[in-house]
Amino acid sequence: MSSQADVVERAYAVTTTNYRPAPIVFERGEGMWLYDAEGRRYLDFAAGIAVSALGHNHPALTAAIAEQARALLHVSNLWINRPAVELMEALTARCFADRVFFSNSGAEAIEAALKLARRSMQAVRGEDRFRFVCAEGSFHGRTWAAISATGQPKYHAGFAPLVPGFDHVPFGDAAAVEAAITDETAGVLVEPIQGEGGILVPPEGYLEALRAICDRRGVLLILDEVQTGVARTGAWFAHQHTKATPDIMALAKGLGGGVPIGAMLCTEEVGRGFVPGVHASTFGGNPLVCRAALAVLRTIEEDGLVQSAEAVGELLGAGLDDLAGTVEGAVEGRGLGLMRALAVDPAVIDRGAVKAACEARGLLITLAGPDALRLTPPLIAGPAHVEQALDILRDALTSVGAEEAK
Repeated sequence: MSSQADVVERAYAVTTTNYRPAPIVFERGEGMWLYDAEGRRYLDFAAGIAVSALGHNHPALTAAIAEQARALLHVSNLWINRPAVELMEALTARCFADRVFFSNSGAEAIEAALKLARRSMQAVRGEDRFRFVCAEGSFHGRTWAAISATGQPKYHAGFAPLVPGFDHVPFGDAAAVEAAITDETAGVLVEPIQGEGGILVPPEGYLEALRAICDRRGVLLILDEVQTGVARTGAWFAHQHTKATPDIMALAKGLGGGVPIGAMLCTEEVGRGFVPGVHASTFGGNPLVCRAALAVLRTIEEDGLVQSAEAVGELLGAGLDDLAGTVEGAVEGRGLGLMRALAVDPAVIDRGAVKAACEARGLLITLAGPDALRLTPPLIAGPAHVEQALDILRDALTSVGAEEAK
């Protein structure tokens, strides 16, 4: 078998240069742990960018995938498959929605949401509205409309002209949203917590204010819960921490526990904008991914992982706050549930060096926004995992700080 160094060299030779992977080759996982090609283990507080909700090699998920693979993989949406129906029922039972469209990714779920909003305004309400108010610092995916909706110029570079119809205002500023709405506005698109923007939680009452504004101005409220959804924040969906409900919601990431699936959910009224032939996905909602997602939802429910994400997330948040109060250059803890970050002063702490130092010590984290070290462990994380991760992070921060002070 090829050595880890050999596989790394081969990967760098053939992978397109838009990726900058660390020189680690993972071969297997178990629970909260990943193991590289040399047998070294890593405590996973990245979860594949908030994807691996049940950790690695979870028996319920792997059994569901194996059983479904032996029965039926794919038939397309020209016919009905049982796992897709059961997953739609499971999702709508847990939230505001009446209708579900399945895609392969979060970006595709956002595309479906934007298309449905425009189509619904025209077909259902008879109004020619096509613009969207979005937030500065947001991230909605890598497809053309999704990056046009994204409020971070770094993702726009080299792709102009962008898709027209997107207006950006400061995140958390409900008054700015209302001021940006015109007779051409179809909807307001926001993340309940900005993920790639740096794990930014909006002011209390923000989503309720947006709901009231959308109702008053006759536009749709669209929530991007691709990263915040499926128990990540200590509720099934992050908006459920508030009294606000959207008209349309996009999901992905944790929904499949590692298999690629996205979903766009909507109310009955808005859903009437989609009629046969106007939108589709060849692979969306196939039996394999839907069976996997069902196993994820059922396991989260049966194992009390919504409540655990809230409780363990509080421990993680308290630990990050302590780091912010005791480590030079650490600014503040951010987030909710098991969607957390430690913001640092880039002039004092090199985030890339801290991430690498964590990896060298056996901890996986990611970066988000201009200043955040992001921690999004699997929902199965417990207090002991949090304590170990915080110890490693403190050591990495101290080590990097000492090197930079020389």
